[in-house]
Amino acid sequence: MSRIGFVFNPGHKALIAYVTVGYPNLDATLKVVPVLAQSGCDIVELGIPFSDPLADGATIQKASFRALENGVTPQLCLEVAAQLRQKVEIPLVFMTYYNPVFSYGLKKFCSACAKSGVDGLIIPDLTPEEGSELDAATKSCDLDFIYLLAPTSTEERIKLVAERSRGFIYLVSVTGVTGARNILPPDLEAFVSRVRHLAYQPLCVGFGISTPEQAGQVACIADGVIVGSRIIQLMEDKNNFISSVGNFVKGLRRALDESSVKKAR
Repeated sequence: MSRIGFVFNPGHKALIAYVTVGYPNLDATLKVVPVLAQSGCDIVELGIPFSDPLADGATIQKASFRALENGVTPQLCLEVAAQLRQKVEIPLVFMTYYNPVFSYGLKKFCSACAKSGVDGLIIPDLTPEEGSELDAATKSCDLDFIYLLAPTSTEERIKLVAERSRGFIYLVSVTGVTGARNILPPDLEAFVSRVRHLAYQPLCVGFGISTPEQAGQVACIADGVIVGSRIIQLMEDKNNFISSVGNFVKGLRRALDESSVKKAR
């Protein structure tokens, strides 16, 4: 079992946080990830910035643009991941787009990920029908390759992702891009249930979750909750983001733990 697999224990809801490497600067990334781990996160997604982030909303697009301006490259992200691996024990997952990985070289990138202590990859713009080469490269380096499903996914696509995805399946809560939202979609529970009938992997929901209340609601129906844009927003305050992010994540952790208690009753 991979390091990611050990996160999903019975009665425990996984909290997954996303940060863009190099936003607002590299020092902030190196400081905030240990805080995320200490505050209750089970997995951290490290976003490798890309110039055309199709799945991301305005908040993460802005963060990626700033990181690119700061000179952040895939190689630098690998170096940051290696430094973070010395500071935290929780799984680290790279989230990026196919172009940077392809340009680096699929086998070369996966090998470098393994050496840096990265546990998995999420590539939103790579479908399972086109991911066989990267799938093989990740397997050879013992990396989990995590696929995404959207509410519009067909039964055929769900079955294919269930065959290919390792670690967990990333469920996109809405049809659209990332970003904090005020309410959860009304059909989310039905979507999770539809996937649950066809997949054995843990199901983690992301896109739009921005409050502890929302996280608690999602935790009642899924195995994990993914939060990104709200954390990026809190990091905009360069002077106080450590305490702001820490307190926010602790609130998320409490909400997830309370949902587990309620479900057990």
